[in-house]
Amino acid sequence: MLDKMIKKKEKNKHKDKDKKKHHDKKIVEAKKRKSHKNFQFEYSESLESTDVVKIQPKNALFINGEFVEPTEGSYFPTINPGDGEVLAEVAEASAKDVDMAVRAARKAYETTWSKISGAERGKYLFRIARMIQERAREFAVLETLDNGKPIKESRDVDIPLVAAHFFYNAGWADKLDFAFPGKKVQPLGVAAQVIPWNFPLLMAAWKIAPALAAGNCVVLKPAETTPLSALLLAEVIQQSGLPPGVVNIVTGAGATGSHLVNHPDINKVAFTGSTQVGKMIAKATAKTNKRLTLELGGKSAHIVYEDAAIDQAIEGVVNGIFFNQGHVCCAGSRLLVEESIAQVFTDKLKDRMQKIRVGNPLDKNTDIGAINSHRELEKIRDFVNGAREEGWDYFSASATEAPSRGFYHKPCFFNHVASSATVFRKEVFGPVLAISTFRTPAEAIAKANDTPYGLAAGVWSEKASKIQKTALGLKAGVIWANTYNKFDPSSPFGGYNESGWGREGGRHGLYPYLEVQ
Repeated sequence: MLDKMIKKKEKNKHKDKDKKKHHDKKIVEAKKRKSHKNFQFEYSESLESTDVVKIQPKNALFINGEFVEPTEGSYFPTINPGDGEVLAEVAEASAKDVDMAVRAARKAYETTWSKISGAERGKYLFRIARMIQERAREFAVLETLDNGKPIKESRDVDIPLVAAHFFYNAGWADKLDFAFPGKKVQPLGVAAQVIPWNFPLLMAAWKIAPALAAGNCVVLKPAETTPLSALLLAEVIQQSGLPPGVVNIVTGAGATGSHLVNHPDINKVAFTGSTQVGKMIAKATAKTNKRLTLELGGKSAHIVYEDAAIDQAIEGVVNGIFFNQGHVCCAGSRLLVEESIAQVFTDKLKDRMQKIRVGNPLDKNTDIGAINSHRELEKIRDFVNGAREEGWDYFSASATEAPSRGFYHKPCFFNHVASSATVFRKEVFGPVLAISTFRTPAEAIAKANDTPYGLAAGVWSEKASKIQKTALGLKAGVIWANTYNKFDPSSPFGGYNESGWGREGGRHGLYPYLEVQ
């Protein structure tokens, strides 16, 4: 009997040991899961439905208030960057098509649009803005399908801003005399507008809305890789009752844009795109009487002082370069960190980057969507490979895997980069950050200004006097304080040097579309 009791006691001891081992193992595993560096949230896929969008297999030109077939019958495909599949075919406008669009705009200007009051023009703009809001979800899904940006960016940033620009400029339409007190103002005539692929619909709104408010008519050419949201806007314009010919949209590639910019009956050219193409347009228009505004490239800098709120600055840097895939012309692709906090800052940045989700642009959990085209993806890869060959310290987020189909690039940065490095001087237009350090505010300002561009900058500090002094020394058109990439229709946007000429947005954005006497 005693032997049985002893054996039972020994057996229970072993059970208790096993339970303790199992419990300890669970605690260790839980600690590992809760580790700041190792723990990763698993999100179930949450796809935005595409049922709200009906994409036509073939998309025509929008000329004189009607959708018309291209005269030469030429079409080209537009691709979904998220999976590499063809979304639709789009008309390629010839010189004859462009001429038809310009003539339609001229006729509308001379017979209708320049004759009606500012208040009447404003009513049309208000109506377009409201219709964009009503179809906001449709626009957002289509923009993401054609561009590759995350649906939450299209839904929460782009489309609300598009409507806001139409609302804002609608309010100016009958107040132009107040915008320029003591001056006589009148519209220029017909404006040629060429826009890029990074913010297709927003760039269209930036240009169309002030042009119409000022009394001009428009011929718009969207980027060849992202024409669909502009064509949906044409449908809204048609349904709004806007007089035929006031807005015309011609799709195509570089040749179409060249026909438009060089057309002799154009009074004003507005271009957003690469510095290289902007220089070509400037040369082409220099020998004419055409007014010109250019919004071109950038290599914008964040300046982070040691007294900055580091976690807030980390979010600003991530938002400024990674969450938009680096596709914003004012992306903060250079990071200047005060030397005393550089190690802490980059360690925190690495941790934050591990939590960035790269994936299907239609997934509401996605932070970084697809690169717009395979050509752009190859450019980014060439930049990254070149910088790695030069020997700069490289870090790429490893916690997330990009989809196998489509055009994707994970966020990365290069540390301890010299100011002479290619990755520090050239616009990459992808989720690639170059990091350098500084010791004094004067050195930070000098490094930030050491670029052929001058579009934007961000300053991070808890001291308002330091922010103000730094901002006064920077040669940049837009400077954010303790934030980045915040836009408002009432605020002018534009740069210096090779970042362009003129301003868009705000009262300043009306001036390029008016003759002020």
